[in-house]
Amino acid sequence: MSRYRIYPTVEQAAVMEDHCGHARYVWNLAVEQQSWWNPRRGPAPNYHEQSRQVTEARRENPWLAAGSQTVQQQALRDFATAMANFFRGSHRRPSWRKRGRSAGFRIVAVKPGNVRTLNRRWSAVRIPKVGWVRFRRSRTVPEACSYRVTRDRADRWHVAFAAVPDPIPGPGTGTIVGVDRGVTVSAALSTGALLHCPGLRPGEQARLLRLQRRLARAKRGSNRRTRLKAQIGRVKAREVDRRKDWVEKTSTSLARRYDLIRVEDLPIGHMTRSARGTLAEPGRNVRQKAGLNRSILAHGWGLLVARLEQKAPGRVEKINPAYTSQTCNTCGTRDRQARESQAAFRCRACGQQANADVNAARNIALGHQWATTWVTARGGDADSRPVNREPQHCAPPLLEDM
Repeated sequence: MSRYRIYPTVEQAAVMEDHCGHARYVWNLAVEQQSWWNPRRGPAPNYHEQSRQVTEARRENPWLAAGSQTVQQQALRDFATAMANFFRGSHRRPSWRKRGRSAGFRIVAVKPGNVRTLNRRWSAVRIPKVGWVRFRRSRTVPEACSYRVTRDRADRWHVAFAAVPDPIPGPGTGTIVGVDRGVTVSAALSTGALLHCPGLRPGEQARLLRLQRRLARAKRGSNRRTRLKAQIGRVKAREVDRRKDWVEKTSTSLARRYDLIRVEDLPIGHMTRSARGTLAEPGRNVRQKAGLNRSILAHGWGLLVARLEQKAPGRVEKINPAYTSQTCNTCGTRDRQARESQAAFRCRACGQQANADVNAARNIALGHQWATTWVTARGGDADSRPVNREPQHCAPPLLEDM
């Protein structure tokens, strides 16, 4: 997806907000309809039946007929795709969309004439019932059959053209890099580089906290609460923009420098799941778990790997993360007490000292060869095995630093 910032006029923004409302209304109707059906009542209506129902609803509701039928039908098409992904097991069940969140709509059957160049920096895209809307051409606009218009929490409009970008070729030297993701160091490389995802500055964090406290005291439905939510959205949008920018630059750099990129195979969805529990069985350490979840999401763990797989297809390998933080990369000794702190790793067998995240990244770069050797050589439970003091592999060469 190639995304660009669009700058609609006040009148155009009002029409696009109506499009977002219609798409959200149709989506929520489909969610409610899907929740009512069960195996006892028979199968739920498919896309074609729901599209026919929307056509009937447009005849009976002038406010719905005033909108774009393409926008409303594509909302149903997106819902059908979401349900297919849910039944496949790759995504969660589609849920209710709230106003102010997930605002956007999709346009299909885009022709080459629907996008035109205005000058050296600006282009325009044709949106149904809106007309030509300008957008900043920060890079070449790809040829696409569809595009999606969205509005973020900072009240900024974007257009994203659905086009698969060309993969980034590797250097062809056979170099391998391991990437260890963490909450203190966003990404530690086996080369020794420590990469940090930029977030909010201390002053911005203090401002966000003040705004959130004011929001908690504001009356629901008041104009003051609306203004506070907009101010909070603008602050959080800065954090999101910085994280996405860091992920794009880091993933591009890794794809260009290395032929094989090895990362931990982490179930981020399960790791960031809430620990609140239920009223009957409340969770434990809920506040601590919530803070950990926010840190994991703030460092862009999943987004980094997703962009690596898109930019370097077939060159990203996921490694089992078991014992990568407890294993000495030099002699292969596995010791729980070797990691003295978050950043310090000292092997009690060979005396090697290194950054703990870098040591784990080097184990990841090896593709877990140490673990394979231990299982075949000693067997039994890993935690009950004695410390292996006999090195069976030499240390891997340090790769070029970023």
